[in-house]
Parts: sequence; C-alpha cells; structure tokens
Amino acid sequence: MTEEEVIKQMREHIEGLFPKICYNCKRQFATLREYLMTTEPAGSAVPYDAVLGDWLPKSPIGTVAYANCRCGSTLSLSSKGMPLTQLWPLLNWARTETKRRGLTPPELLNYLREEIRKQVLSDP
Repeated sequence: MTEEEVIKQMREHIEGLFPKICYNCKRQFATLREYLMTTEPAGSAVPYDAVLGDWLPKSPIGTVAYANCRCGSTLSLSSKGMPLTQLWPLLNWARTETKRRGLTPPELLNYLREEIRKQVLSDP
C-alpha cells in the first residue's frame, strides 16, 4: 500500500460516518468537511491496537480521533465497523511505516489525520 491509498481508504471510512450529531447541543454535521470546519482537534489520535502491538487484531479495539464541538463536548471518529480485510492491510502499512519513519503509532496516525484534514478542507 502507498500512503495515498491509506489516506484514501481512511478518508472513505471516515466520510461514511456522516451525518453525525453532537448529543449535547444537537448540532448536526452533514459531512466530514463541515465537521472539520466547525470542530477543533482534541489531543492525539489513539490507534489502540497498534499501541498494544496487536497488528492483526481479531477483535479490534480500534482507532479514535477526538475533536471538540463548539459547545465544548468531545466528539469522536473511529475505525469501528471497518472490516478486518480493510483494517489489517492498514495496520500492516502502519507497522512498516512507524519503523521506517521512526515514529510511534500515534505520531503516524496524527500525521495521517492532518493530511486528511488538509485534503478535505482544500476540496472545493
């Protein structure tokens, strides 16, 4: 897999999580773009399986990225629901790239999160 393919697959999965709603203020986010434009990233993204060294999880804990809604509530986007046949190649790529780039799994995921953010926000 290339970085471009990884970003494409991750973005497609994340875009499939919309529409999304903030359960505190009831604000609705119709698209990933709207979500990114109106929330602020909160802390580091967490690739739980990778952090635990489980690169082929049979029952994945998943990956989560948090953001704060304008009302102050914390929202999340996760890999929940991603088929293992899609998740495992992504994790395999991440395992290889963390070693090659000298990054931790969260550092690599934060880089990918920022690349997806730039890509989505630059789309017309």
